[in-house]
Amino acid sequence: MSRVRVDLLTREYPPEVYGGAGVHVAELVRALRGDIDVVVRCFGMPRDEPDTYAYLVPAQLAEANPALATLGVDLQIAADAAGADLVHSHTWYANAAGRIASLLHGIPHVVTAHSLEPLRPWKAEQLGGGYRLSSWVERDAFESADAVIAVSEGMRRDILRSYPALDPAKVSVVYNGIDLEQWQAVEDDELLRGLGIDPSRPSVVFVGRITRQKGLPYLLRAARALPADVQLVLCAGAPDTPEILAEVSDAVRVLQQERTGVVWLDRLLSRRELSCVLGSATTFVCPSVYEPLGIVNLEAMACGAAVVGTATGGIPEVVEDGVTGRLVPIEQVQDGTGTPVDPDRFVADLAAVLTEVVADPEKARRYGEAGRRRAEEHFAWDRIATDTLAVYESVLRGS
Repeated sequence: MSRVRVDLLTREYPPEVYGGAGVHVAELVRALRGDIDVVVRCFGMPRDEPDTYAYLVPAQLAEANPALATLGVDLQIAADAAGADLVHSHTWYANAAGRIASLLHGIPHVVTAHSLEPLRPWKAEQLGGGYRLSSWVERDAFESADAVIAVSEGMRRDILRSYPALDPAKVSVVYNGIDLEQWQAVEDDELLRGLGIDPSRPSVVFVGRITRQKGLPYLLRAARALPADVQLVLCAGAPDTPEILAEVSDAVRVLQQERTGVVWLDRLLSRRELSCVLGSATTFVCPSVYEPLGIVNLEAMACGAAVVGTATGGIPEVVEDGVTGRLVPIEQVQDGTGTPVDPDRFVADLAAVLTEVVADPEKARRYGEAGRRRAEEHFAWDRIATDTLAVYESVLRGS
């Protein structure tokens, strides 16, 4: 494999990273480059990293629907992928580039699924008619791909349910990973105080973008039932739409009027700051209604935080109930939105589980220690790289 060149196609790549897919791509590239030649083709401003090329939206499409502008970038990437032995695309944003490059240059195309458009119908709020376009791009890319990588067994089931024409034999599971050297607990009470967090009080910490899938409005309702001494720390930004930002802002404002210790950090924290916040948490919470795996759960576990997560998607494959944290039951409407059948029950269950964990700091500490061990044993990047290389080798043998 040493002479093989793989062009890895992605919207996000450092320093322009805003979600889990970007974190995954950055770490995967670093892990793979010791074994094969990897060329990164990403969206955005020029990068100074070797073998890394960035592409901007063509001027003619600058005012177009965002989905159409994305295709303008994809066409440039596809043209430049000439000479690659294989292209590997991440998220629908780069799927068209991979699909077109495969057709144009006669090379295999591997897709990694970090999320699925049919399970994110709220994207229509953000993209309008562009959501129909992104859905078409994703379907064609998945159904034509030489291999599809799912980041969890739960995601694999979702893929095959969403795209029944896809050959199940083409869909492999390769988990997301975590850099265990970079993600460790940081102890710095002065830093916490500077962020508005009281290190002497128990805390529930949320980290994530303000999107429908992350379930933040449910958490804000559940927080009203938490013990009075518990802080709620929200590391939340990058809203999908003005509407959900307004909804969350209003709920936070009401909560801050009702109780102390509601801290909202809406800027992007440095890794050291986030490691300190996570390392100090009594528990981390992932109230998502849709989560293929959840890299943020791995980051919390690597920092030794207990994790309370919704029992949906790939979260139960990361969080071992009663060992590394707790899972919150949820029954969901089967319309692709992930909406709880009984939202009040989900909120009550979330509040009860969070209260249970923060009420027993010693048990929470044991959960956190077990979570760190689980991250080390199952989610290290060298293992993920080895599994990804095996997919490449299988595809190249069959091409």
